[in-house]
This record gives sequence, structure tokens and C-alpha cells, in this order.
Amino acid sequence: MPNFFFLQQTKRFALRRFFSLAVLAAGTSSFLSSCSEDGTLPNPFTPDKVTVAQSGIFPEGVQYDELNQRFLVSSRRLGRVGAVEDDGTYTVFGDDSRLISTIGLNIDPVRHRLLAAVSDNGSNTTRTSPATLNKLAALAIFNSNNGNLVNYVNLGALRPDQRHFANDIAVDIEGNAYVTDSFSPIIYKVDQQGNASIFLEDAQLGATTGFGLNGIVFHPDGYLIVAKTTEGVLFKVPINNPKSFTRVTSSQSVVGADGLLLLNPKTLLLVSGSQSTVFRLTSNDSWATTSATGSFATGPTSPTTITRRSISDAYVLYPYQSTAAQFDLVKVKF
Repeated sequence: MPNFFFLQQTKRFALRRFFSLAVLAAGTSSFLSSCSEDGTLPNPFTPDKVTVAQSGIFPEGVQYDELNQRFLVSSRRLGRVGAVEDDGTYTVFGDDSRLISTIGLNIDPVRHRLLAAVSDNGSNTTRTSPATLNKLAALAIFNSNNGNLVNYVNLGALRPDQRHFANDIAVDIEGNAYVTDSFSPIIYKVDQQGNASIFLEDAQLGATTGFGLNGIVFHPDGYLIVAKTTEGVLFKVPINNPKSFTRVTSSQSVVGADGLLLLNPKTLLLVSGSQSTVFRLTSNDSWATTSATGSFATGPTSPTTITRRSISDAYVLYPYQSTAAQFDLVKVKF
């Protein structure tokens, strides 16, 4: 998910893009006075929908690469990461034989990294094996400019006797990555040097059936917000004391919660696949409680996650079914 502390001034971008990045870098400090309540500005120059006519990709994660002006998408069926232009052109961004299924993505523009959660639930029939099926949790780290794989971190080895499914990733201001596991009640931590550890392990984070933990974002006030899919629960997890995590009280059912996007410190977009809806959630008490202030219906498209395109727009990913002839990136409008 986008980093609120990122600041990059470059002549390649128009003034609009510079202001977008500057606002992201400001984080909690300020947002443009003409922003709407969800913290975005209308942008008539970005497409309402990007259709990618590629069959069998079955993407799960998406990030917008502001520096290179492209979307990056994962692939459950092929494992590789792809790049998507606004005209729908798809090219391979990065690949490796260890990438069985790539799931959630997180672009870290400050450090020129793209991080990808790697799992194996059998979707990739070419690369799956008994040794990895429902046992794999890993973090792949690419150079975000050229797609070179610079590190591959085995997370499941920290709990070798458990089932695993690495799902989504958040990055804090120090460059530490936090990865959710949907099959084990674990959030992993990987520092910039690639050292992996168990950041938080608690039975409350697990699920007896289906997916447990899923989407995760870093809040600039020093905590994570994490979604649990089956129960529709959000947790607030302090970085400095993860065991003191609390449940976010919500008036909105978010069963089926998948991808998360923190638009600003008080506004969170949440994709519910089972409800075919993107919810806009707000909080005025540092995420002790939250309520819905808007929703965007996606229709029967199996939406998974969402990405911010500068300050102007958010795009939700429609993967449809695994054998679909296309997938779409659609601008969210509340």
C-alpha cells in the first residue's frame, strides 16, 4: 500500500503528479483544501477502466507504480508479476521459478522495491508441488524499476509444521515489511536486510475454515490495520507492542474483507469480495471505531484489492474467474 512519507521531485512528472506525491509524503500533516471527504481530487485525465485482454492471469494484487506510470499485478495461476499500461497492454515485469502464486503486492518507491507475497494453493498447476501446496509463505523482493528479483525470503520456515498462505504486505517508514498469513494466525516481519521473524502470532487471528488474515496497511501514527476475511474483523496492531492489538469496532459488516487502502489517516477503503463492494470507512478516534461513509458496488466480478493512483484516484481489481479471458482495473467512484 502507498507510503505516506514518500517524496520524490522529478522533472518527468507534471505539476499535478508532484503535488500528489508531496501530499503523500506529508502523511498526517495536511491534505489539499479542495479534496473531497475521502481525501481525493477528481482527475479527468485517468481512465475510468483499464481492460487487460490476457487470459489465465488470475491476478490477486495490484499496485500503481507512480514513478514508471504503470500498474503492477500479481498472478495466482502463473506466478509472475506483470506490468499494465493505461491502454491495457500487459508485459512481464518479473518472474522466477520459485514464484508459484504471487498474491498481494506492495510498492516501496523510496527504496525502489516491489514486494510480493508468494503462496501455493494449487492455482498454478505447473509450479505447484506436494512440498509447497498449502505450505508456502514467502516474500519476493524486486527492483521496482527493472523487475530483477533481489531477494526471496522463506517465511513458512519459521513455523514449518503449519499450513501457510502469505497474502498481503505493508511497509513501515523504516522499510520493514509486514506480511499476513491467511492459513496460520501470524503476521511476519521482514527487515530491510531480509531477516524474517514472527511479528505477531495469536489464535484470534486465525480461522478454522477459509481465510483468516488478509489485507494489511501501515498507519503513519505507528500501527497496522489488518483485515480478517471470514469474520469481517479489523484489528489495530501497534508496531511497538503488537501483543496489545485491539479489535476495531465497526457499524458496517465487512465480512469478506480483502484488500485495504489507507487514503488518509482517517479514511480506509476496504474491498469485500463476497459482498462485491468497496467500502469507504472513516474513523475519528484513531481507529478504535469506524463507520462506513460510502460504498461502490462492483457487481459479480470477484474484486480482490485496490490501489491508489497518486492522490487523484483509487482503482479496484476485477479478476473475474480464474479462467476469464480478461481482467479489469476500475476507478472507484463513491
